[in-house]
Amino acid sequence: MFMKVKRSDDLVRIDDLQMLASPLEESVKGCRQAGEEEQDAEMFRKTELVFPSGESLPKCWVDADYQVHHTAAHSSHA
Repeated sequence: MFMKVKRSDDLVRIDDLQMLASPLEESVKGCRQAGEEEQDAEMFRKTELVFPSGESLPKCWVDADYQVHHTAAHSSHA
């Protein structure tokens, strides 16, 4: 899956989708797609990545307490 680095707009290929989707992981390994040759793998903080469309990663991919925060927000509206 390709993601984009917010500050540079560089594309990054992420092979481990479980790591990307895991809210317990703060960073994910990827290969920057720059020029004609793929670069060496490096770690990217998930907070620095967005989808190629510019959309942010889902909260449940970056916040290990998403369920707790999500439930608390809904119960406070009752």
